[in-house]
Amino acid sequence: MAQMVPLNKRSKKAQKEYHAKQRGSWHGLNPITRTVPSGKVYDRNRIKRAARGAFGES
Repeated sequence: MAQMVPLNKRSKKAQKEYHAKQRGSWHGLNPITRTVPSGKVYDRNRIKRAARGAFGES
């Protein structure tokens, strides 16, 4: 049976391998495209959509 070595006693390479295994995967998804736009940011297109919607309703 292999003896357990504490993480801080392992070599930097072994620590890096351990942490790489612990990290999750996005399974091919790009996390940058998963951001939600802030409602406080100025958006020209939002103003245009609102104007078109108001014009079409009246």
